[in-house]
Amino acid sequence: MKGMTVVVKTVSSWVKVLIFLFGIYIILFGHLTPGGGFAGGVILASSYVLLMLAFGRDLVEANLPLPVASKLDCLGAFLFAMIGVLGLVFGGVFFVNFLYQKYVPQEPFDLVSGGAIPLSNMAIGLKVGASLFLVIFALTVFRYDFQDGGRKTAVADGAEQQKE
Repeated sequence: MKGMTVVVKTVSSWVKVLIFLFGIYIILFGHLTPGGGFAGGVILASSYVLLMLAFGRDLVEANLPLPVASKLDCLGAFLFAMIGVLGLVFGGVFFVNFLYQKYVPQEPFDLVSGGAIPLSNMAIGLKVGASLFLVIFALTVFRYDFQDGGRKTAVADGAEQQKE
């Protein structure tokens, strides 16, 4: 049996959706409340870490394959760079919040009142969430196993290699 007990698996399968939705909320409303792209991305990645701890690495890899996570990571960086380039194109020499000036009504404390800032938060949240997921997944793939009488053996994808 991979993973933890049935109780932990059941509770974590319920809680993962709430954690994921809270991460999306933190990303979307980061310009109005404490939070933003980085904090929301960490919360998004923590939902997958919870699944990895409860069910094991294989379920998480089937749920979010590594090539997809890598593409999401690159997409987040590309979107953030494009938002910056659009700010330079529409704003001139300095980065200007181009959506706030022309296209969004100036009502404070609305979801769209931040102009390009929510878009930046979404790109940063995507980048941070995918990157942190890849880092934690890599840490689980390449771990050290201290068995065999204290000899250090490196385990990578289930194949043990003796270190001397």
